[in-house]
Amino acid sequence: MALMPVADALSAILAGADPLPEEMVALDDAYHRILARDVAARRTQPPQPMSAMDGYAVRAADAADVSARLKVIGEVAAGRPFERKVGKGEAVRIFTGGVIPDGADAVIIQEDTGVDGDHITITEAAVPGRHIRAAGVDFREGDVLLKRGRRLTDRDLSLAAGMNCPELAVHRRPKVAMLATGDELVMPGAIPSPGQIVYSNGYSLRALARAEGAEIIDLGIAADTVAATTEGIRRARKADADILITLGGASVGDHDLVKRSLEAEGVGMAFWRIAMRPGKPMMHGRLEAMRVIGLPGNPVSSYVCGFLFLVPLIRALSGRDTIHHRRESALLGRDLAANDQREDYLRASLEARNDGTLVAVPVNHQDSSLSGNLAAARALVIRPPFAPAAAKGSRCELLRLPE
Repeated sequence: MALMPVADALSAILAGADPLPEEMVALDDAYHRILARDVAARRTQPPQPMSAMDGYAVRAADAADVSARLKVIGEVAAGRPFERKVGKGEAVRIFTGGVIPDGADAVIIQEDTGVDGDHITITEAAVPGRHIRAAGVDFREGDVLLKRGRRLTDRDLSLAAGMNCPELAVHRRPKVAMLATGDELVMPGAIPSPGQIVYSNGYSLRALARAEGAEIIDLGIAADTVAATTEGIRRARKADADILITLGGASVGDHDLVKRSLEAEGVGMAFWRIAMRPGKPMMHGRLEAMRVIGLPGNPVSSYVCGFLFLVPLIRALSGRDTIHHRRESALLGRDLAANDQREDYLRASLEARNDGTLVAVPVNHQDSSLSGNLAAARALVIRPPFAPAAAKGSRCELLRLPE
């Protein structure tokens, strides 16, 4: 069976991955959610001209030179407008955020005035419009300031509140169920018996999925039996998982039962084994609405496949406007040999030269079991199938790993 190219595998996984239905959530629950609709301002901000400084609201024509002496006829504080109109030779004490009274068209800041009873003198001439925030200078009612598909930042929430929107329409979070398999796995903190290993893959993948906004369903570790594995698959369906991730058991050994179990439960397999390194034994299929990605058991293979395939799928189901990882260019920090038929994703460090040039240095040991190298890596250098040997200093493409 021919190995599926990476691009074809990603296309198969993303096929029909439309955004999940929308739901309304309060602003405090909307952080990092994905907008399902454009959001328009429900008010103009500021709704009226307002003072940007503490000082005095005046008619600029009355305070055009420093010989002016103006009578103070009242005070304006934020939230307490002055009802009278400012007439010739008059001024109104005003504080930051106060509404500019009718008749006034400038503010003289407090530091440029002197107080003489109920009059002020000035040391700086007034300029029309100075220290005044015009009505609508921030935004106007009806302005679309937050676009559908945007992942909401902390500043976006403040903006939405200022737009007078107490809740927002966002896409439902994808539910990602994770099922590890293997009699050899023990939980962190246990003392492994001979032949056992500490389970680690799920921790990085759950963190990766949470960072993309997914809701996680941890199905634990299934024994190496078809019955235990199929029971885990059924639990994922019962939990209405949008995505089921299986960890391990994806290879061709007698104890690699995941593919057999998935097919027994009715999963239609789209592919099994892809032309990439690490991650060749990855598989993908669907069971009605639930998408299934079977990841290899080696920790590096598992994470790299999760980064390359699970992350874009979560983004697509979440309604993100940007789904794919952004490729960057860098210089190679060491020589690389010619590549074979599989697309390589080499763990690499990143160094920035004084001139800003980025240098990627692939680690010497690329074995898919080396978690230490993966944790230290900052990027994946991409080597296409049959790429010729590449010399140190030549150009390469890379994907940055999450910080």
